[in-house]
Amino acid sequence: MARKHALEAIEYDRRGMYDYAIEKYRRAIDVLSKLIALDPRSPFAAIYTARMREYKKRLGELEGEMVKIDVSDSKVDASLEEVILKERPRVHWEDIADLEEAKIAIREAIVYPVKRPDLFPLGWPRGILLFGPPGCGKTLLAAAVATEIDAVFFRVDAASIMSKWLGEAEKNVARLFRKGREEAKKGKPAIIFIDEVDALFGTHVSEVGGEVRVRNQFLTEMDGLQDKNERIHLYVIGATNKPWRLDNAFIRRFQKRIYIPLPDFEARVDIFRIYTRNLNIDPDVSLEELARLTEGYAASDIRDICQAAQNKVVREYFELSGSSMGKPRPIKMEDFIDIIKKRRPSVNPRMLEYYERWAEEFKAL
Repeated sequence: MARKHALEAIEYDRRGMYDYAIEKYRRAIDVLSKLIALDPRSPFAAIYTARMREYKKRLGELEGEMVKIDVSDSKVDASLEEVILKERPRVHWEDIADLEEAKIAIREAIVYPVKRPDLFPLGWPRGILLFGPPGCGKTLLAAAVATEIDAVFFRVDAASIMSKWLGEAEKNVARLFRKGREEAKKGKPAIIFIDEVDALFGTHVSEVGGEVRVRNQFLTEMDGLQDKNERIHLYVIGATNKPWRLDNAFIRRFQKRIYIPLPDFEARVDIFRIYTRNLNIDPDVSLEELARLTEGYAASDIRDICQAAQNKVVREYFELSGSSMGKPRPIKMEDFIDIIKKRRPSVNPRMLEYYERWAEEFKAL
């Protein structure tokens, strides 16, 4: 009976039907308290107590503030650290092969306004969407621009935003933007990077109350960033491998929508050069030939190929020498070719049609 009431309470809570949820939480707590009183030595008593504690916590939140968002309490900063990961990326433009069109668009939207805001009387884009196949450099681009402008970098995803109780999630969103604005108003640019943004902003056949509130809170916060009178440098960069899942309301909030495609031949040569610069490779290795053999491969695929080639010679070294002294032999061309034969691209060629089609409809540089 306690479980039945609890499940019904959670379902009402998800739908935003808080009066019904409160009543069901109370009934679940009442049943559990009676079970504990009847047999306090039961091996399940600790479980019942833990469940009661969870239900009482949520019940108190619903009775005390319902969906009211409070970002002024003393626990905000401590809670915020649990919601986001604040880090300083160590990625530079030269670490990213090619993608010149994307780099130019990002510089225009973020770097130049930070350096000379007086040249932008109409304001500047605050929302940038990076979309394309996985493993092609979306996260690296966001990290590189944060490095260039020495920004405070908040990296979040759907899992870190959505708390166990959905009623907390919209508070987390408000806290995240509040903290970002605080940093920006101190004169330090701030970037909120949302990975797999479609998980938060995607369209769904059916949505529950908590998810709707989170989406609405994001819309409110992002609309607030568009106020040209508030000339702070707080930016939202979203990355997605599934842009077609995004809700139209959120597509409009990202003024810059930048396609990050699979690397072309020249880009693949550069990627091989970047990932082999710290490896001991034989003079017979032709990066151009490797680039030709990896058409259709993502940047992350090429990194994995280089890593596998290095692992191959290291494994061979230990098996033959049985010692950790000395050095492995240089990586030869045949090592790379052997790895490529066994490793197929991670991106389905048919998926590229979806990206091209979406870019044709929504791309905005």
